[in-house]
Amino acid sequence: MTPHVSGYGELYLGGLRFVGDDYTTRAGGGAVRINIPFAERWNLQGDLSYDRIWGHYAPLDDTRGAVHGFYRDPDRFAAGIFAAYTSVGESGVTVNNYAVGPEAQLYFGNLTLYGQASVGQLTISDFHGDQWGIRAVARYFVRKNLRLDAELDFNRTDYNGTNEDVVGAAVQAMYRFDETPWAVFGRYEFERRKFETSTQDTRANKVVIGLRASFGSDTLFDEDRNGATMDTYRAASVINTK
Repeated sequence: MTPHVSGYGELYLGGLRFVGDDYTTRAGGGAVRINIPFAERWNLQGDLSYDRIWGHYAPLDDTRGAVHGFYRDPDRFAAGIFAAYTSVGESGVTVNNYAVGPEAQLYFGNLTLYGQASVGQLTISDFHGDQWGIRAVARYFVRKNLRLDAELDFNRTDYNGTNEDVVGAAVQAMYRFDETPWAVFGRYEFERRKFETSTQDTRANKVVIGLRASFGSDTLFDEDRNGATMDTYRAASVINTK
């Protein structure tokens, strides 16, 4: 297949509940990703995403941008680097961070294995905390237009010698209607935050449904192997992680 520009936009809506809480708050957001191939197998991909939780609590917003540069053999693998910047706002307080690192995908028939590692920094007013993280994703294509995902993520932030760890997990199913650009998906996310000095943690469960519109690809499988195949972790509770 001749390399060409492709990508997609998606929107989602659902709910989030913190473990031990009696309230379910609303969650929604969207993303746009565009992949530009150049020099045969080299690719440049740009991402923009927005996530928000609101309802019972004060609104919390997460705006994120990322750039990926990678080499891809659509029959074997893709490998490169990414850089991401995130801004989180709540009640007049803005938190920022950036992350950079390597990423790679391995292709085994209908299975895609995706790994990322990163280092970065968290900024809250005058505070700067170092971060690092790892992420693993598996995508299995039951059919060309039926995709199942599983994801694990770990991120650590150093607050002047005290570590905060965030563990995330997600599963997703996506179906694209044949010979159309439209796909629907459902996703469940779990997230756990904990300071090493505390015996308590914060856990959240999130369930959403969404709609995706793609261009420049024929199927979800084609999109994964030839299009905007890279992404970054999006926190379930809209906290500041890469």
